[in-house]
Amino acid sequence: MIQSRRNFLRSAGMVAAAGALTACTVTTSGKTTTLTLNTAKVKAYGQAGINAVTTILSITAVSTAMGTPAVAAIEAAGGALSVSLSAFATQTNGSLTVSYDNTDAKTRIDTLLVDLNNAAVALRAGLVAAQQTVTNNVVNTAITTFNALLTVIDAFEGMLGISLTSVTGTQEATALSTLAVK
Repeated sequence: MIQSRRNFLRSAGMVAAAGALTACTVTTSGKTTTLTLNTAKVKAYGQAGINAVTTILSITAVSTAMGTPAVAAIEAAGGALSVSLSAFATQTNGSLTVSYDNTDAKTRIDTLLVDLNNAAVALRAGLVAAQQTVTNNVVNTAITTFNALLTVIDAFEGMLGISLTSVTGTQEATALSTLAVK
């Protein structure tokens, strides 16, 4: 069964992970909050999503069992994610500081996260369908890939201070490695 992202979250005593991960620092001056992002980390998160889509769709038995509509939705979500990642990489050129009054840069980050989540939603729907007809040993690789993607999304949301996360550096590194991102 596909694990929920909720399984990766612990509610007790966690502080927002924005400062906990090395990918982001947060400073506040008056009413302005500024995020300084490690753009290599953010690009790795985006690439992880693209790699998850590619890996899961490359498992012929799984992609066939998903059906044409699900595969088309996954491909569309992966394409949108690729466009978002490219736009983010072009704008940041290796470094980025975002103030909440810099709506263009914040929009690029938000779009990347939304597209990453959309890819995960499309993959989840396809995998649920595939689990009905594909044997466990075949679908397990796809599920492992999907769960690694959920870990990356949790780490990304935690880095941005959107959610509390219990993703450790080791879990994040394992998920990125599973998704062939260095």
